[in-house]
Amino acid sequence: MSITSQAEFIGLQRISQAVGITLRKMREYARPGMNTQELDEYGGGLLAELGAKSAPKLTYGFPGWTCISVNNEVAHGIPSPLRTLQEGDLVNIDVSAELNGYWADNGGSFVLGADVHHHQPLVDASRQILRTALDQIKGGVRIAEIGRLIQSEARKAGYQVIRNLVGHGVGRSLHEEPKEIPCFYDPYNRKRFQKNSVVAVETFISTRAKIAHQTSDGWTLVTKDGSFVAQHEHTIVITDGRPIILTEANNIWA
Repeated sequence: MSITSQAEFIGLQRISQAVGITLRKMREYARPGMNTQELDEYGGGLLAELGAKSAPKLTYGFPGWTCISVNNEVAHGIPSPLRTLQEGDLVNIDVSAELNGYWADNGGSFVLGADVHHHQPLVDASRQILRTALDQIKGGVRIAEIGRLIQSEARKAGYQVIRNLVGHGVGRSLHEEPKEIPCFYDPYNRKRFQKNSVVAVETFISTRAKIAHQTSDGWTLVTKDGSFVAQHEHTIVITDGRPIILTEANNIWA
């Protein structure tokens, strides 16, 4: 959406703070021995306390309040009582929600407890690349150039990017124009970021794989070659200078 009033900006701030706080508290609450359904129920309770409604459940009928993906799962992982978190797991939590007609989306990957499997460099790369990309986004910048930057920074760090998962516009619904904000350079994408528009920008940084594949559950996306993927995402408002990061309450850079 494009913000046209202070009331719209305040509405977006409120839902963005809600999803940001929920993501941060879920990350802090997670511990080895907990199953992902327990973690998701905690997140669902937080959203309810803040007056927000789960976007994936509301929009798609997703079987969880949030998406929780572990290790080789890239995105859209279904919370389950059978999935127990272990020390050193690579965990991704994606929280999106609606409040009073406004929507926001954010996510982040982290290593649970001690980094016994050496995933932290991948997580750090994803987090830093998102920060680098956001610093370059302003009105008039080609979306393709931000994709080129993300891809280039990933390669410099020795990684790849996932090519079939993308950022998107957000605000009055979960997915809006621009429908695709890729992590890679697409020379055919001629669209530009527009001042006052609201978008969710995300990185999908991979150890090897370039494509995420859907599993038989109809939701979860995984790598087929054993690759690991770290994702970070913020909802932002485009300006003439540095964007306004609406979901900064998630503290992914803390």
